[in-house]
Amino acid sequence: MGDGTTHDPGVETARARASVTGDAGAQPILIPSAGTIRVGTSSWTDPTMTAPGVFYPADARTAEDRLTFYAAQFPLVEVDATYYALPSERVAGLWRERTPPDFIFDVKAHALMTGQPSEVKRLPKALREAVPAELAAKTRVYARDLPSELRDEIWRIFKEGLAPLFEAGQLGAVFLQYPRWVFPSGENRDAILEARERLAPLPCAVEFRHNSWLNEKNAARTLAFLADHAIPIVMVDEPQGFRSSLPPVAAVTSPELAVVRFHGRRTETWEARGIPTVERFRYLYERDELEEWVPRVQHAAREARDVHVLMNNCFANYGATNAREIAALLLEAQLES
Repeated sequence: MGDGTTHDPGVETARARASVTGDAGAQPILIPSAGTIRVGTSSWTDPTMTAPGVFYPADARTAEDRLTFYAAQFPLVEVDATYYALPSERVAGLWRERTPPDFIFDVKAHALMTGQPSEVKRLPKALREAVPAELAAKTRVYARDLPSELRDEIWRIFKEGLAPLFEAGQLGAVFLQYPRWVFPSGENRDAILEARERLAPLPCAVEFRHNSWLNEKNAARTLAFLADHAIPIVMVDEPQGFRSSLPPVAAVTSPELAVVRFHGRRTETWEARGIPTVERFRYLYERDELEEWVPRVQHAAREARDVHVLMNNCFANYGATNAREIAALLLEAQLES
């Protein structure tokens, strides 16, 4: 399907569609003799989502109000902010306090943990002051350029920052999202294992951003590698035809967790430069597009104890609408089976 107004119909249309789903998605979906499916969105704080009259009620004016409201709508959310800034125990503790005990947070790994650059000014003060002067003068730095003790400190701070969620049983997984320039190689597979070891005992999942990991030549080896180490692969729905495009495979590589992330199918912005991130994902899925994933998610629930379905098309109320819609489709399929 083309994009156009079909996939960007506006807030009111999305709200109307969500209204017919009732409270679908508000509770985990329990599949008999299989796993539990949770649905949610990849943000609860995007400005297009928190804008008045979009998703939150008028009286949800504070960060506490919004998270409390969100957690009553869905049992799962993804934290994106940790990609840009290392988490803090204080904030993670507040997240824990503001959500039910069975609410789950998936958390994106910091950029420096997956070979991507980070702005020096976003690092904690103690780290900034320890960065060598020639690097501190740069706008962005890579972990490979930092002294080993600073790299170790980044992983330590990240883990400690998430301790309140992990200790409460509310941490789903840390998403290690590797950039487009990370290709299949022994060195990069070793880097994934090193990341898992550094994060332990925190659980992790891996998302690739270059199609060579799952092309005809490498797919079997990639999936076998992850399965051998029980590392969940993040399944994706995203625009096809780009070097960064991963096929929509139904692959479960861990008996504990399977993850699906929906990025939308907006081809004209997928690899565009100089646009707001939210515009890349400004796409409202149609029912038939979501239906394609129902048997794949059901398969995942038969193979893994927990399945996380996250809508990363977080423009306005698009992600929340599609999360409710796919939950409704999954519940319908369960009744029909």
